[in-house]
Amino acid sequence: PSKMMENKVFLSFTFYSTILILKMYVVAIITGQVRLRKKAFANPEDALRNGGLQFYRQDPDVERCRRAHRNDMENIFPFLFLGAIYSLLDPSPTVARIHFLTFCVGRIVHTIAYLLQLRAPARSVAYSVAQLPCFSMALQILLATSPYW
Repeated sequence: PSKMMENKVFLSFTFYSTILILKMYVVAIITGQVRLRKKAFANPEDALRNGGLQFYRQDPDVERCRRAHRNDMENIFPFLFLGAIYSLLDPSPTVARIHFLTFCVGRIVHTIAYLLQLRAPARSVAYSVAQLPCFSMALQILLATSPYW
């Protein structure tokens, strides 16, 4: 563990990963708040507790929040793997930080664009920008490990 704490790249990765996970929690909380405000519950017992079975239903705003959260899971979880392995390759701390920062900012902008329904192509541009460091890290991992396949 103390060796990891000496790895500047790993510490940078840990910082940005933690920001992203906190962002995912915020989206989950927003989803719950929108559910309560719109009275659109996914489970009958929740609907009954909050006014009746008629509130056991879907709502477009809740579904938008859920899609934003699902998109985070589809993209942040792979980043966690790629970034952790990439950190072990002894990359330049500055280059690594650029990778992590770019991904983090791209995902934050993506979420803002999704939840605030910003005009296209804001969300897709943010998504694409965030994918670039992931592809870069994946390529570097493959290049570093290809002699061992």
